[in-house]
Amino acid sequence: MNKETVIGIDLGATNVRGACVNEDNISEIKSQRIRSNGTEQEVLEDVFALTDKLIDNKITAIGIGVPSVVDIEEGIVYDAVWIPSWKEVHLKKKMEEHYHIPVFVNNDANCFALGEHYFGKGRGYDSMVGLTLGTGVGGGVIINNKLYSGRNCGAGEFGCVDYLDNVYEHYCSGSFFKNVYGLDGQEVFEKAKQNDPASLKLYEELGTHLGNAVKMIIYTYDPELIVLGGSVRFAYKYFQKTMWERIRTCLFSKSAERLKIEVSELENSGILGAAALYYDAIQ
Repeated sequence: MNKETVIGIDLGATNVRGACVNEDNISEIKSQRIRSNGTEQEVLEDVFALTDKLIDNKITAIGIGVPSVVDIEEGIVYDAVWIPSWKEVHLKKKMEEHYHIPVFVNNDANCFALGEHYFGKGRGYDSMVGLTLGTGVGGGVIINNKLYSGRNCGAGEFGCVDYLDNVYEHYCSGSFFKNVYGLDGQEVFEKAKQNDPASLKLYEELGTHLGNAVKMIIYTYDPELIVLGGSVRFAYKYFQKTMWERIRTCLFSKSAERLKIEVSELENSGILGAAALYYDAIQ
């Protein structure tokens, strides 16, 4: 990891957040409300407003994680989730013209994986997968210490793979409870903490589906480590048993035996991972 100071920016549904990152040090996090339903230029101005709070002549580069598919080479953002006007935004070009330093743009799930690789549970592993389990399922893949995004930033989208009568995301995310049983996921979680048998049973079912997803990841990437992020990770103890039961049915027994699964403890992984886009680029 280099000693340069990099701005990491995490663009979300209602806010854009950022900080200056230097090795293991992160500055005070700044936040800016974004006009999610505003024009392309209005949202861009909100990103500028946040960046202006952080930029100075000591900054080497800017990394930005966005909830969308990205043309990584050109830094073009396509169809950003929650921001209707961002259909095709040449974010890298506009940011570089504005600040005159290198800018790196990538998907937020890829940034999560990079954040874990450089700052979290993924340190010291050559190959790993970061799996975000929230409203949906996102993923980022690290191979030989470098992020693998695929030709069109589509690598690691495990949640979109066909599964049963839908896709993995339908059964493996926090939306599983509503999708399948019409229940509020947060209420199920609260009841599980009170040892409610029906709620615990639902998490066991979730674990079975997630275990099948992990088997699919083993067959495609055979990583050393999978790091779980997103809100569902807080319920890990309720679904880990059935998840591992499914993983152990993997045909590649050594891959299943050697695989490690960790739960993210990293705060601000999106910001740190966005900054790490610079470290990944200069390897």
